[in-house]
Amino acid sequence: PQKVVYLILYHIFFLIFVWSYYQTIFAAVGKPTPEFYLSKADVDRLEQEDREDRQQQYLAQMAKDLPLVTRTIGGSIRYCEPCQLIKPDRCHHCSMCGTCVLKMDHHCPWVNNCVGYSNYKFFVLFLGYGLLYCIYVASTSVQYFIKFWNKELDDTIGNGRFHILFLFFAAAMFSISLVSLFGYHLYLVFSNRTTLESFRTPMFRHGPDKDGFNLGSTNNLKEVFGEDRRLWFLPVFTSLGDGLKFPTRVRYDHVEPAPTDSPATEPPDSPDSVGVGDGMSFPTRRTSEDSHQLLNDRQRWAEEGEGELSDRETALTTVQPPGRSRVHVEAET
Repeated sequence: PQKVVYLILYHIFFLIFVWSYYQTIFAAVGKPTPEFYLSKADVDRLEQEDREDRQQQYLAQMAKDLPLVTRTIGGSIRYCEPCQLIKPDRCHHCSMCGTCVLKMDHHCPWVNNCVGYSNYKFFVLFLGYGLLYCIYVASTSVQYFIKFWNKELDDTIGNGRFHILFLFFAAAMFSISLVSLFGYHLYLVFSNRTTLESFRTPMFRHGPDKDGFNLGSTNNLKEVFGEDRRLWFLPVFTSLGDGLKFPTRVRYDHVEPAPTDSPATEPPDSPDSVGVGDGMSFPTRRTSEDSHQLLNDRQRWAEEGEGELSDRETALTTVQPPGRSRVHVEAET
């Protein structure tokens, strides 16, 4: 009975592991949609511009209707010259695949594919089930390894003892390596970062922000694994969104502010305002209370400084003798 249970559990772990591995390898790489690509006329006009600032102005004009919140380190529109497209947020060009990949995490040689928006859930499950599979193999073979070490194995198995030795050490070593890799990607999932973003902080309109896409652990997990918890552990695609735009921690507006003489329909800091996203019901975090307090203090200091300056000007105007200009009095002061 023990061997039967071992075989049944082994094949369950093995099949779910192979299924995740297959999905990671053969999932189509997510690519930007046509609206992000430049037409031939736009590319020719862009290449004819000699000045870089003119090129950036032209790219900004073409990207004004696209849902973009990230920029280059210099604050410019992210443009991919090989693909001739304006990069969506979190999209990067893979030199191995020769194309831009949506929410690119990294190019993995173990699966011979780019890990990104379309297969990141499969990759995490592949690591998890690979770890579980190796732990199971190591734990079920450890008793036979101990017998081999104590020379208690039956001599009739012949070379099988070396198979046991290899099986235990291979499973144990892969378990150790997968623990760190799986744990690291769980950390990335719960913090809503990619491997590339963990090494290079994404640049937003307000500047670099390593937690720019962080919506909280629960929402970050749902963004990768979906809303239906029954499908979280199955290698089927359930990730939220379209891979082109993502909810952000800081709210951004694409519309121009209303004129000062006309009342705005909704205050910019209203809790009901929605940040740039794809319609997902994720809460949008805005600037923290500490930052608000700092801004309020800065504004209060500025107002007090203006008040002190006005009092000083009033005093100077009051004490100046007849016939002497205010400029002379201030110069002497």
